[in-house]
Amino acid sequence: MEEQPIIVKRVKKVTGGHHGGAWKVAFADFATAMMAFFMVLWLTTTASDEEKQAIEGYFKDPVGYMEAASRNPIDLGGSASVVDASSADIADTEIKLEDQQIEQLSETLEQRQMEELFQELKQQIEQSETLQEFKDQLLIDITNEGLRIQIVDRSQRPMFDSGSARLKYYSQDILFELAKPLSAVTNKLSLTGHTDATPFVGRPGYTNWELSADRANTARRALVAGGVRSEQIGRVVGLADSVLFDKESARAPVNRRIAIIVLNKKAVEDIQSDSGADAQPLIDLTQPTGEESEQALKQLESGEWFDPPPEPKPDEVNW
Repeated sequence: MEEQPIIVKRVKKVTGGHHGGAWKVAFADFATAMMAFFMVLWLTTTASDEEKQAIEGYFKDPVGYMEAASRNPIDLGGSASVVDASSADIADTEIKLEDQQIEQLSETLEQRQMEELFQELKQQIEQSETLQEFKDQLLIDITNEGLRIQIVDRSQRPMFDSGSARLKYYSQDILFELAKPLSAVTNKLSLTGHTDATPFVGRPGYTNWELSADRANTARRALVAGGVRSEQIGRVVGLADSVLFDKESARAPVNRRIAIIVLNKKAVEDIQSDSGADAQPLIDLTQPTGEESEQALKQLESGEWFDPPPEPKPDEVNW
């Protein structure tokens, strides 16, 4: 039998053909058209009525408009309208603060900080066993100068020994506890001592003015020992009985008190301005008189101003 040849039939599978990049070109044209469309919408939104009329005239008669008017259909001044619109937008969004507004914002922020410190002190009084026992002697409020803490006397619980600037042991504990939150702030502190109207008769020449100042200074030392920085103290004042807490009863124990004020920025500036550093004296005592100047000139001309030091002895050590 004659052998039959083996025939292999190869079937070539053809997958879907590639569509090419034509769709990308079409999509790019579409994106460009949309961008131009939104650009026109944006320009017409920001354009004034006069500019809109110019645009309308340009599209009605482009040739006549180009010859009779500006070559820029949007900006009649001839500059690039897109740039002008962007500049206007940026100018509209700029925030300009005057010095007065900045100062008001600073005062508002400082007032908020004082209120937060007020809440912290109230919370610490409630949590501290030492302060909890004496909270009826602690008065806290916010004044024009800042946050004020007053430690007042009670009838059976004075802060100091009678007629003395020596702290009671529990008064020292109170000041140590208050020093913790006060040392955490950056504000300057003011300490003021007050007495009642009872005259001081302990020592000749020593009055309630000296006593109130000494008590304020004792409180300062206790706060510094408790952690307050010495440079944080901005003022220590003794006011005797000139500022009574209870004006109806000038000798009431509550009039004997120490006031600690966390000073705000304005109060510190007022203290600095009251220093008189910029004041001009009527008589400057640091300047030599005419007679002293004339005498110094004569000494300079005669050479008497130079008085050589004596020669040391051989066995003498001269530092």
